[in-house]
Amino acid sequence: MSSLTSVQETIIEGLRARRPDLESCIPSIQALTDALVRAFEHGGKLMVCGNGGSHADAVHIVGELCKSFERLRPLPDDLKKRLSTLPMGDALCEHLEVGLPAIALGVNGSLKTAVENDSPLRDMAFAQETQALVKQEDVLIGISTSGNARSCLMAMSVAKAHGAVAASLTGPRGGAMAESADIAVKAPGESVKVIQEAHLAIYHTVCALAEAHFFPDAR
Repeated sequence: MSSLTSVQETIIEGLRARRPDLESCIPSIQALTDALVRAFEHGGKLMVCGNGGSHADAVHIVGELCKSFERLRPLPDDLKKRLSTLPMGDALCEHLEVGLPAIALGVNGSLKTAVENDSPLRDMAFAQETQALVKQEDVLIGISTSGNARSCLMAMSVAKAHGAVAASLTGPRGGAMAESADIAVKAPGESVKVIQEAHLAIYHTVCALAEAHFFPDAR
């Protein structure tokens, strides 16, 4: 990983203090953060997918990135100037925050159900949405406690075919998703609930690290 700022070092040390069991995940957490930073710096975005509780985690991650999480995200002055001449511009200048672009796949029910109804290949809705949205500059994270979710694996394959970074967030065995991933984060735990509890700490740390890279000032 590129050199950590003092703010980012504090975030990593906080994870170590709260969750010493996640020490082995720190290198892959840092690698995933680097990939996200590169994506955002080059006009890319994050796409996240998962099923069940992991789908909820995907939506959660997007929520932390698209608005302020732990740090101030003031609008740049040139944007404020343009916005101020438009309807509701002054109020928006006061309250809008810079967002880091992220999308949770599967939230569009019309698209998801159309794919599921029309395609003879099961579980390919995430892959179809990825095909429509992915760019080479992007990162896709597939989340699965087993690491063997076909829907996520297919989306990762599409992302890789387009030259994007495909990452996996799984349990300790990793499964087919970790084998295919450019970056594999394997959380410890022998049950779904324990792995998902670890996933929360991991992705909160990734979101905090990425945010701190672009927005070093605390609230």
